[in-house]
Amino acid sequence: ISDFRSDTVTLPTPAMREAMARAELGDDVLGTEPTAIKLEAMTAELLGKEAGLFVPSGTMGNQIAIALHAQRGQEVICEFGAHTYNNESGALALIAGAQVRPVNGKAGVMDPAQVEAMVRPANIHNPRTALITVENTHNAAGGTIVPMDNIRALAEIARKHGLKYHLDGARLWNAHVATGTPLREMCAPFDTVNVCLSKGLCSPVGSVLVGSREEIERGRYLRKQLGGGMRQSGILAACGIVSITQMIARLKDDHTNARKLAEGLARLPGVQLDLASVQTNIIYFSVPGREAQYPQWLERLKQQKVLAMTLGNRWRLVTHHDVDTQDCDRALAAFK
Repeated sequence: ISDFRSDTVTLPTPAMREAMARAELGDDVLGTEPTAIKLEAMTAELLGKEAGLFVPSGTMGNQIAIALHAQRGQEVICEFGAHTYNNESGALALIAGAQVRPVNGKAGVMDPAQVEAMVRPANIHNPRTALITVENTHNAAGGTIVPMDNIRALAEIARKHGLKYHLDGARLWNAHVATGTPLREMCAPFDTVNVCLSKGLCSPVGSVLVGSREEIERGRYLRKQLGGGMRQSGILAACGIVSITQMIARLKDDHTNARKLAEGLARLPGVQLDLASVQTNIIYFSVPGREAQYPQWLERLKQQKVLAMTLGNRWRLVTHHDVDTQDCDRALAAFK
């Protein structure tokens, strides 16, 4: 099966399975889980922050960060297509009790002038703006990369107005590999950063939230409230250590495969695909006027052992560790 539905379908590598079997274990809630502690410290060091917190999912990591920075009734500025706003089941309103003021970005990138205009003036009638969030790479825009000059401009706005600044870096690894920008440099402008281990890095479960020591300790308390205390979590954290030490550099292969597949799809009659948006490992395209046929096409692809996904009027294909060049060739042949 060639599965292009998501980079979340990757399976643990043999090295991860061996690391799981050999992991030294304790109790995470009691603070005696040595492998989880090691993963947290390694990730924080890698990203240039004081401390880290291993969490079951990227959604939990993002929502803990938002709850750290925004109080009930306050407001969060994010891009209109942001995962935290659209794909986390309304958790921002449920957990932090905050509301969202979205900005219509271009390829997931927000205009700093527009963001600053969205910051609420001090007024008894207005919610207080508390937080700006950025998603890099941007999932809904096609894995597009937010440029560092934009990230720094938004950081200046946050500091000017006394706001916190959070990065949803679920695929930050992809942005790092694609641009060559050091991870510490990419994370430096932000108060907190959430990175995912279970997408292109192949861990079966988990993300790590990093920030100041004080913020992470408060985050640990919130994680417990949300049911995220995982006891012998070292079995999972062991995979995360393999992810951040062995799996980051190979993401370039996923990007190469995505580009090859996208260029082939763009040549097919009737396909609309913006090659400029294929910057990492995600491909969006459409076949205008034939949307009603998408369900039948999905079934035909499945019969040819190719799994894909449609979202509304768009197709979404994602390359990852468990699909190679031959899988891309099979997918392209199936779409023809």
